[in-house]
Amino acid sequence: MTISFNQIPNGQLTPFVFVEFDNSHANQGPAIQNYKALIIGQRLPSGTVHKGVPTRVTGEEQAAEYFGRASMLHHMVSGFLDNNRVTELWVIALDDDQAGAQATYDMTITGLATQAGTFNLMVGGHRLRVAVSIGDQAAAVASKIAAAVSKDTDITVTASATAEKVTFTALHKGEVGNGIDVRCNYYSGEDFPAGISATRHGLLAGGTGNPTLTDTIAAMGDEAYHIIAMPYTDQANLVEMETELASRWGPGRQLDGHALTASNGTHSELGTLGDSRNSEHLTISGYYGVPTLAWKCAAADAAVVALHGQIDPARPFQTLPLAGVQAPWPEDRFTREERNLLLNDGISTKTVSPGGEMLIERMVTTYNLNAQGAPDPSYRDVNTLLTLSYLRFDFRAYITNKYPRHKLAGDTVRVPAGQAIMTPSIGKAEAVAKFMQWQDMGLVENLDQFKRDLVVERDAQDPNRLNWLLPPDLINQLRVNAAQVQFRV
Repeated sequence: MTISFNQIPNGQLTPFVFVEFDNSHANQGPAIQNYKALIIGQRLPSGTVHKGVPTRVTGEEQAAEYFGRASMLHHMVSGFLDNNRVTELWVIALDDDQAGAQATYDMTITGLATQAGTFNLMVGGHRLRVAVSIGDQAAAVASKIAAAVSKDTDITVTASATAEKVTFTALHKGEVGNGIDVRCNYYSGEDFPAGISATRHGLLAGGTGNPTLTDTIAAMGDEAYHIIAMPYTDQANLVEMETELASRWGPGRQLDGHALTASNGTHSELGTLGDSRNSEHLTISGYYGVPTLAWKCAAADAAVVALHGQIDPARPFQTLPLAGVQAPWPEDRFTREERNLLLNDGISTKTVSPGGEMLIERMVTTYNLNAQGAPDPSYRDVNTLLTLSYLRFDFRAYITNKYPRHKLAGDTVRVPAGQAIMTPSIGKAEAVAKFMQWQDMGLVENLDQFKRDLVVERDAQDPNRLNWLLPPDLINQLRVNAAQVQFRV
């Protein structure tokens, strides 16, 4: 008997027609890698879902109920869903660190309103319009602003007024509250009511004590999350996430995953932050001067990368818009030279369209140096990691589906038709066939090089083990065009 049956035993004597099914050749095309996204952030006590509980979320109102309205997670889910309602989304909540402190910012109002008007305020990208009456003194305007903030259930701060001063306080404790943007007259044409003035722009500061990711990482377990959005840029939490992702990418776990966070620091602060990290599994985006909450920007980044990365992991993200993220004022936008410096520091950059949309310019990782400290661009772009993740996923799916219970023989053995036997030469043919599929998908190139460098062999010490050296040349991205106009007159 040459056919390797899976279920029909030998020695059947009773008359019957025995038929079994074998799906090992049923899947002819490449496997579909369905992304799962994860958002990590802080909840409010009003939320109904406790910390450390992985929870699937499908809507903004659901997030408000689960984690508290106006909480960090409520805003992060909103930022994600503004850009992506396709990818399966999960959330793991943290509680504030009780040893921490809330960030604050004081705005002083001056003057006396000589005309009725509108005080245009934006807090964390959330717009408020406060009516000012003729004759209102500065203290009265301050009280009206504080009252308007208190009435708005979606704003990420509280506010109180003392005489002419309005104090804004972050809802959450932690360093993440530092940098919450407070500005007046964001849009062109807006101005203070006649006779009234205030500092046009400021940031909350003084927040301390981010919660630790230790329990969150434990709650992730061995569940695969392909794209992870988190709000933290402090060293302790970045090290924890980098360590976990390095483990997930290892051959023993093969869960993969890429983390994205954001900072609205200055050019110098962003460069220092990027230079302090060196992980191929971490992306930090620079959002200096952007009114939108930094953690909401991180969620928007994650949403766009998850959506388009699943469609085609090798296609660059440049020019893709970020819905719900407000652009900085023109004077706060980085020049091309400044953005190039940030990319070299491992900070991802954004541009602004003529219509005022925030656009992705380039999504990079923080990896710049090899273990010896020499420059190494091999893992610079997020597309490289996403492409490698897909190639490994598809190769594993193909081999485990087609060769789940096969025997292993050397190439000197004649393999009878129908026998469940794998040999190195069969493995090499399968690898080439899989490469050609990937080439048709636009993920790899240079078939001749792949064939030349491909190695499939039985292990010299373990006769039950087949070793594969797969050398794909990943396709690149069109990022820079350089042309010389050599004119004639």
